Amino acid sequence: MRYLILLTFLGLNLLVWLASQTLPDARWGFALTVPLALMALRDFFQTEHTILRNFPVLGHMRYLAETIRPGVQQYFIENESEGRPFSKEERSLVYQRAKGVLDTKPFGTQRDVYEVGYEWVNHSMAPVHVDPATLRVTIGGPDCTQPYHASILNISAMSYGSLSRNAVLALNGGAKDGNFAHNTGEGGVSPHHTENGGDLIWQIGTGYFGCRAADGGFDSDKFTLTAKDPRIKMIEIKISQGAKPGHGGILPAKKVTREISQIRGVPMGEDVLSPPAHKAFSTPIEMLQFVKRCRSLAEGKPIGIKFCLGKRREFISICKAMLQTGICPDFIVVDGGEGGTGAAPLEFTNRIGSPGIEGLIFVHNVLVGFGLRDKIKVGATGKVHSAFSMAKLMALGADFCYSARAMMLALGCIQALVCNTNTCPTGIATQKKSLMGGLVVTDKRKRVANFHKETLECLAEMLGAMGLHSCHQLRPWHILRRVSVNETRHYGELYDFLDDGELLGENIPPDYVRAVRAARAEDYDYHGPKITEGGVTLQ
Repeated sequence: MRYLILLTFLGLNLLVWLASQTLPDARWGFALTVPLALMALRDFFQTEHTILRNFPVLGHMRYLAETIRPGVQQYFIENESEGRPFSKEERSLVYQRAKGVLDTKPFGTQRDVYEVGYEWVNHSMAPVHVDPATLRVTIGGPDCTQPYHASILNISAMSYGSLSRNAVLALNGGAKDGNFAHNTGEGGVSPHHTENGGDLIWQIGTGYFGCRAADGGFDSDKFTLTAKDPRIKMIEIKISQGAKPGHGGILPAKKVTREISQIRGVPMGEDVLSPPAHKAFSTPIEMLQFVKRCRSLAEGKPIGIKFCLGKRREFISICKAMLQTGICPDFIVVDGGEGGTGAAPLEFTNRIGSPGIEGLIFVHNVLVGFGLRDKIKVGATGKVHSAFSMAKLMALGADFCYSARAMMLALGCIQALVCNTNTCPTGIATQKKSLMGGLVVTDKRKRVANFHKETLECLAEMLGAMGLHSCHQLRPWHILRRVSVNETRHYGELYDFLDDGELLGENIPPDYVRAVRAARAEDYDYHGPKITEGGVTLQ
């Protein structure tokens, strides 16, 4: 496309020249065509803006809206179609931090502080200094022999195939430059994940890409070969994701190149549909045995699980299995039902899966209630884009965070919402060489690293202003929320938080009684009391 546009503007000059050979007055056409051709050449060869590289001259219409503030830009943004993943405020913050642009604002607070749902933290009269370099966490339980000292902000799972080669290279390069981790997504470890040497979290989904047997199951030999790569610091077993829980991954056939076909071990010309469930295990105990097996094959690297919370008793079943077997994952990542994706049925993205906050609090509470919390680190993901969004999740139980959409915005994503069509104009979510060529890796990796650096610097300043020395001192009562025009509550009042071991005794909190009694380690089936209504037995 960008070559066609460039040739079009250059061709206009040729047409004017040909016309001027017979019509001297046609020479005045150069006053229009020459500036356009020069602009097209400049846009084509510059490396900072992907939209201008892919759409010379035409791409300036977008940047025109950005420069006329607040009128035109506000009009275009506020009249966008509904359903955009990030708001104007959120996108602006990410873009500015990624580009290293001054993110201070004049005229004070730009939010209605009396609006229901407004959230904030209170400062201290005794602020302290917090070094951003200390905002890290060690992940690895008692059975882990190669714990990972991770940043508290890392790149969330996005597969090569869903993302382009250049996007993966830029993300991993940014992770390398900023000393944080890059989750591969379930599509497997590609050469583009390892080229720049950034730390990797290898995600294994139900398709077992990268460790896939001929029958679509788990191949331990392939797993061992990849897991020993020193660039892989942790391994994450994906049970489900927030955008399409219980569905399995989708990669449209138009995105399956020969290279992706080889990496994933799947045929070309067909949609790649991961099955909803794993073949390697089907019960809580079997899942934990698989965790133990993977940890052994990976020579003691941290092994975790990721899911969007569904039926509460099923996670309690997993915790009961931990107590029964003595096997625990090193980390658990909680995704929210609001999670993002490049392709999923609308009903799954909008109506299935617990929202992130409810899921995180429940998982944290159950681990505390069963006396397991000190053995397992908890990660959280779902619209993480700012220091405040991180502080909130960590106050509610997370030890570290993942960010996906904000990292894509740092790459230059404009939320065109065509991720599943292979026509992403910014070259991020496409396999078309003509589009991905506009994404210059050396420039975008700097933006990814910038976003990470400036977000953690802001979080460190926030913690210091609150009088806290560490993000791990954050608690639910630090986050306040307006619940009506004249009433506010902190999260410790909005939700109940359990005491250590509270689910092990006889006096189980009422909200947990039914789920705890219904759960068992041997399977996920319901084992609670039968209820009969109108002659029908309900489970």
